[in-house]
Amino acid sequence: MAKKNKVFSSLVLNPVSKVYGMVTDMRNRLFDMGILKQQEFDIPVVVIGNIAIGGTGKTPHTEYIIDSLRYSFRIGVLSRGYRRRTKGFLLASDRTGPNDIGDEPYQIYRKYGKDVTVGVCEDRCQGIEELRNIDPSVNLILLDDAFQHRYVKPSVAIVLTEFNRPAFNDRMLPLGRLRESTFAFNRADIVIVTKCPEDLKPIECRAFTKRLDLYPYQKLFFSRFVYGHLVSVFPDDVTYIPYLNWLTEDDTILAISGIANPKPFIRYLRTFKARIKVKVFSDHHNFSYRDIDRILERFEAMPGKKKYIITTEKDAVKLACHPHYPQALKAHTFYLPVKVQFTQQQGNVSFDETLRKLIADGNSTSQ
Repeated sequence: MAKKNKVFSSLVLNPVSKVYGMVTDMRNRLFDMGILKQQEFDIPVVVIGNIAIGGTGKTPHTEYIIDSLRYSFRIGVLSRGYRRRTKGFLLASDRTGPNDIGDEPYQIYRKYGKDVTVGVCEDRCQGIEELRNIDPSVNLILLDDAFQHRYVKPSVAIVLTEFNRPAFNDRMLPLGRLRESTFAFNRADIVIVTKCPEDLKPIECRAFTKRLDLYPYQKLFFSRFVYGHLVSVFPDDVTYIPYLNWLTEDDTILAISGIANPKPFIRYLRTFKARIKVKVFSDHHNFSYRDIDRILERFEAMPGKKKYIITTEKDAVKLACHPHYPQALKAHTFYLPVKVQFTQQQGNVSFDETLRKLIADGNSTSQ
């Protein structure tokens, strides 16, 4: 019966996937032909995105770019604010939370709010204009997750694809995870293969280079995640921050994640000696009161000499704001920060140098 259901599902979904792909390709052709118009701006616009839905590490790479450029430019970061409970343009401030602007923009604002201006808007053209009206000193726009939003013409387009789930091995929605076909890579100035293993081999880089088959003017880079030391989600309530490599078999961790691909996060925690219990939620999950009660129940039921809750940075910003989070858990709750490290580069030119040159030259493909 399961096999019959699989065959039936494939017969039903295949035409849907093909129609989805045809509609997406037709829309792109209308932009390529100039029938659908793109708006250009008199300051650089850097777009970072992917052609698959979630899980490529977009937020850590966005933060890497902010770190790389924030002392040379006044950056305005604009996002759609996925799953926020507001509409239209909204500027991030001390009065806004993850429900107002979305978890990822809120995370970026908390980390870089003094150095960058952060806003959210479904209409990126309107959002850019609003950001610049509010902060005229903004002289570079970083568009988060806007590769498919072609009404803005980018100065530099950066596309991510994951090492373990490369776009060239994927299929169009709903059969796969692709928002558009791999022809979209042709619009990128830079392609980054993300979440690479620490021991990435040259032969693996060559295989990706061959499969992606980029144009000579396009640049290909490889990056990996580097996890840092634990950080308290509630710093006012904690007196001791554990080191993961100090934990023993008698200790237990409850790993909580609400991200698109939690496997690398959980896999990393499993490299240590402590016992791991896992509670996975959907991407961009908004924790309900019942969710928090279940986390408390799970924590109290866990064995272990010492017990900890470890979550991702994106989930931490929501837990920190949750009015129902138990006082009893705050001293035990930590998040695992992650940074991007580039492992392979083309020739002797780094990603940072390449990005700065493209911005300076105004060099872009015709998106």
